[in-house]
Amino acid sequence: MSGPRDITFTLNGRPAAATVKPGETLVDVLTNQFDLTGARESCAQGLCGCCTVLVDGDAVSGCLYMAWFADGAEINTIEGLADGNTLHPIQEAFLEAGAFQCGFCTPGFILMTKKLLEAHPDPDDDVIRHFLVGNLCRCAAYPEIVAAVKLAARRLRDAG
Repeated sequence: MSGPRDITFTLNGRPAAATVKPGETLVDVLTNQFDLTGARESCAQGLCGCCTVLVDGDAVSGCLYMAWFADGAEINTIEGLADGNTLHPIQEAFLEAGAFQCGFCTPGFILMTKKLLEAHPDPDDDVIRHFLVGNLCRCAAYPEIVAAVKLAARRLRDAG
């Protein structure tokens, strides 16, 4: 890509368009053009999970994902997980279990938990830890995060 490019995509269920520059990442576009700050750049190397977003249902590191790749894609961020003022059961479980301290990493953990529970509706501790290994919490809320994932799994199973 040699110059700015116009792209269109679906963002949290709604049509969206952006003009992206060469080298601009998806997290930059989400933050700067759409004021969506849930996906946060932290390590800028795709190692911490803070910038996790879902692209066509796959979890990606928004700090490494070139924005122009999103042309025609379906993008879901933490901001689109709730239904208006009603939190998603995973978000509720993280709140109830106290699965955060500063909250910087929480959106990435929640989106990865969504992917985890889609693949493994009843995960044990080992599966949870293995699946979330790419997400780092500097406050070390890991026991609470595992508890939140189990709580969310139970609630989602019970809801059918």
